[in-house]
Amino acid sequence: MATLLETINDPADLRRLPRTQLAPLADELRAYVLESVARTGGHLSSNLGTVELTIALHYVYNTPHDRIVWDVGHQTYPHKILTGRRERMPTLRQLGGLAGFPQRAESEYDTFGTAHSSTSISAALGMAVAARQKGEQRHCIAVIGDGAMTAGMAFEALNNAGVADTDLLVILNDNDMSISPPVGALNRYFAQLMSGRFYAAAKDIGKKVLHVAPPLFELAKRIEEHAKGMVVPATLFEKFGFNYVGPIDGHDLESLIPTLQNIKQLRGPQFLHVVTKKGQGYKLAEADPVAYHGPGKFDPAVGLVKPSTPPKPAFFQVFGQWLCDMAAQDHRLVGITPAMREGSGMVEFHQRFPDRYHDVGIAEQHAVTFAAGLACEGLKPVVAIYSTFLQRAYDQLIHDVALQNLPVVFALDRAGLVGADGPTHAGAYDIAYLRCIPNMSIACPSDENETRKLLTTAYQQAHPVAVRYPRGTGVGTPVEAGLHPLPFGRGELRRKGQKVAVLAFGTLLHPALQAAERLDLTVANMRWVKPLDTELLQQLAASHDALVTVEEGVIMGGAGSAVAEALHAAGIVKPVLQLGLRDEYAPHGDPARLLALQGLDAAGIEASIRARFGDMFERGAPSLKVVG
Repeated sequence: MATLLETINDPADLRRLPRTQLAPLADELRAYVLESVARTGGHLSSNLGTVELTIALHYVYNTPHDRIVWDVGHQTYPHKILTGRRERMPTLRQLGGLAGFPQRAESEYDTFGTAHSSTSISAALGMAVAARQKGEQRHCIAVIGDGAMTAGMAFEALNNAGVADTDLLVILNDNDMSISPPVGALNRYFAQLMSGRFYAAAKDIGKKVLHVAPPLFELAKRIEEHAKGMVVPATLFEKFGFNYVGPIDGHDLESLIPTLQNIKQLRGPQFLHVVTKKGQGYKLAEADPVAYHGPGKFDPAVGLVKPSTPPKPAFFQVFGQWLCDMAAQDHRLVGITPAMREGSGMVEFHQRFPDRYHDVGIAEQHAVTFAAGLACEGLKPVVAIYSTFLQRAYDQLIHDVALQNLPVVFALDRAGLVGADGPTHAGAYDIAYLRCIPNMSIACPSDENETRKLLTTAYQQAHPVAVRYPRGTGVGTPVEAGLHPLPFGRGELRRKGQKVAVLAFGTLLHPALQAAERLDLTVANMRWVKPLDTELLQQLAASHDALVTVEEGVIMGGAGSAVAEALHAAGIVKPVLQLGLRDEYAPHGDPARLLALQGLDAAGIEASIRARFGDMFERGAPSLKVVG
């Protein structure tokens, strides 16, 4: 006999169920999410927390005609399962499989592609305005988390929405605060009352009548705010022009559905505050939602198990240790993160140097300008930020930091391809968008030890420097103790070969060396994109017939372009093959497989060089000549 969940192939099936079957369906859906993520890895805590909310939204609203925009998208696995993708969940975040975030190309129910935070209200407002302009009757809903509400973009959208004269519903999914005792039957009653048409109509009529007597109107307004304040949080969002409803229990379908049904009948901007619990229904995730935010594969009956042997340190851990060591040596150091303490490796720094640790929330623009202000006063800010998120603060990077030539260090994590998170999180563009900024320097360490040393080099400079490093672990190079820098703007020769020289930027040095062993090529570890080591470049150009550049970033405007520009400026004419990320969005999937598809593994690099310069060398196995 089919389970309830197996009978749901789209939301229309869901809407045919009697309400009495929704709670059992929620139990099945939660169990299916847990089982699926345990098999594939992915985001867990946030998805377990939105099961009832997802069911209620698709039950009350006529999706996909009515639009739901999920902010970030960490919480959309229940949505994917209920919208015809249940059978594809075993392919989640794998090459050719379901994306870990909403994608318009994947389903008509994914009305807006998301993965970066705080875009939902703007997008849903655009959809609501478009519906009004086209004369279409549809509801537009933005579901945004309390973390995403810390970004200025969300408040910019609220400010616009409050005067846009559209039917927009913003749902704040508050999963960081506990449900206090007042959030129960009494609060459910008041939430439904405030979302009802009678309350809204009475409030409007009262305002119209009492406006003729300002003292009475002001008194009534104060009484209303006081009365609402006894059962709900402060009505900040009403100041933006929204009708505020809540907070209500986001796991209580008997509260969610009547409230949404009432709100559905109201006109104008509405704001619903729901309180949920990360990891709901799975005790291990409830107890440690951070650890279960994005786990790999695991046994749900056992939970996450620490490996028996310590793994190689990841690049973010190398950064975190360097940050602590440098802070212990220099009291001027200040660490800044835009809500990525764990992901950026700053937990120990926060514990040891709490007065010098600043989590500014999901506010990348503010993070960069805040760092600029600190630098103006003689402090040494280090901004730990994912490459893909620094894109969100580009104007601040130019106007507030580089134009004033302030000594801010940018530790750019997740440079290059990131695997399962896909194109929204790939750090593909930082070389290209940083290289063109005056005063900015860019370092590309090839391994863990170089990462630590180049961070020290960057910290010693009197101008802004970015040090980019990839997600995960490197080749396992032992990390030396101490804070020893490497020469600023200088690369090194790693292998002497014949005819063709490979200039490697970053961790692709290692597959480049493997390819070079088969073809007897020279390999240089360039280390710096800007300033480029032009002395080393000119030496290689003078002693070789052709050059190859290799980078884990976009080819257009990247490190290879810097090499070509430098050769042109020096009047050197030499064939240059640029290898890097193609002019396309790399999909989600296994990182090694993605690099191979881009031709950036050892075999791909060798094949590209043979195809372009095959007549320059023989295919025999050469003797190995390694320098350094």
